Amino acid sequence: MSNAPKVDHADRDLDGDGRAEIIVVDRSKCDGHGNCYWNVFKLGASPGECARYLGNFAGAALEPLASKGDENMSDVRAYWNFASGRMLLQPYRFVRGGYLIDDGDVLQCKRASDDRLECADTKR
Repeated sequence: MSNAPKVDHADRDLDGDGRAEIIVVDRSKCDGHGNCYWNVFKLGASPGECARYLGNFAGAALEPLASKGDENMSDVRAYWNFASGRMLLQPYRFVRGGYLIDDGDVLQCKRASDDRLECADTKR
């Protein structure tokens, strides 16, 4: 966090237990394209118990996916914006106690003139 943070939340229930995980960012540390590093925390099981750090997502926007990783945690896709309407879609999967980029499914995309996303698999 910066010395003068502009805190924003994107809290979501990622494990289906009815309690939202804390997803927080300091907007003053985001870049000119709106890309930020979102920190993810799971609330403690009982009152007064500390929240557990689960990792971070890098992107301007986040999208929970239907697929699941360990501990029934939803996969999350982050959208990283570049200049000229280009973006990188990075999926994150919860494994071994934290969120990691699933780099087998990273896509490079660009916005078409009709607002569609045209994506290419980065493995090719």
